[in-house]
Amino acid sequence: MKGLILSGGYGTRLRPITYSQQKQLIPVANKPILFYAIEDVIGAGAKEIGIIVGPNKEQVIETVESENWDAEIDFIYQDAPRGLAHTILVAEDFLDEGFVMYLGDNILREGIAEHAKKFKENNYDASIMLTEVENPEQFGVADINEDGTIKKLIEKPEVPPSNLALVGIYFFKTAILEACKSIKPSWRNELEITDAIQWLIDNGYEVGWTKVNGWWKDTGKPEDIFEANRLILDDIQTRSEGNAESTKIIGRAIIEKGVEIKDSSVKGPSLIGRDCLIRNSYVGPYTSIGKECIIEDTEIEDSIVMEKSEIIGGGRIIESLIGKEVKIKRKADLPNGRKLIVGDHSEIVG
Repeated sequence: MKGLILSGGYGTRLRPITYSQQKQLIPVANKPILFYAIEDVIGAGAKEIGIIVGPNKEQVIETVESENWDAEIDFIYQDAPRGLAHTILVAEDFLDEGFVMYLGDNILREGIAEHAKKFKENNYDASIMLTEVENPEQFGVADINEDGTIKKLIEKPEVPPSNLALVGIYFFKTAILEACKSIKPSWRNELEITDAIQWLIDNGYEVGWTKVNGWWKDTGKPEDIFEANRLILDDIQTRSEGNAESTKIIGRAIIEKGVEIKDSSVKGPSLIGRDCLIRNSYVGPYTSIGKECIIEDTEIEDSIVMEKSEIIGGGRIIESLIGKEVKIKRKADLPNGRKLIVGDHSEIVG
């Protein structure tokens, strides 16, 4: 089985961060979101992976190639977002056998190995992954027959027939290529993957489904990224390779090599990347700090700070997404309790 991972699109809901970096490269627990997808696909047995790239393609390629993967990875260019089914057509020359298509901004706790196994065992032409949600009207939803087969897929229904929403991970045989070529663009002028799967159902192909039991997050908005960060940090085990002087560490925390923490408090679950300096500060729960950051005279919690950023005299910062090489410095007293979404290379001086 091959893997097809989507890492294109503009990420408009995550601006200003996505003005300078691809949304799938935003770190959750100090690891690019895209890497979770690659690991899952490899864990399901894929030895060849095609990654769909668009804007910031050089950035995606450089980041992926910075790691050694146990799979051969090709990059496939899509000139503009034209729908998920369109990405399959773009990748047609790569897809010569069964494959898993994985949206690169999804994070799934349980991985996909068991779902891939059931796809193969049942010899389905396609298989989708579903999960129960509280607000199905905001998702693509599956209408299930009494015998457990799929009747219909409905995109954001006003009256949902079930609470089973589609997860952005799909298993296909190459019959999906015919389906993608047979459908028409939607009102968004995009080739929708739900329409292609429905075409398979309507034309007698075997389409199965499996249920996600653990958590799943589509990290399309800042609040989704914060929630994914919390969920992953909830699973960490304490590990300390840095130097903590006059510092109180409460709960589970990962403190990587080269970290210097002085006269501070760290409360887990939290993660401090290598070669950071934390001085006279409080790092609270559900905070991940990227490598080579400086945090001084600041209280920060429930936040993501990307690599090489400096926050000096930042007061209290909560639920914030702070980009790469950002500088936040206070010259005078500022109100407490700031929430920030700050793009790469920005500078904020108070």
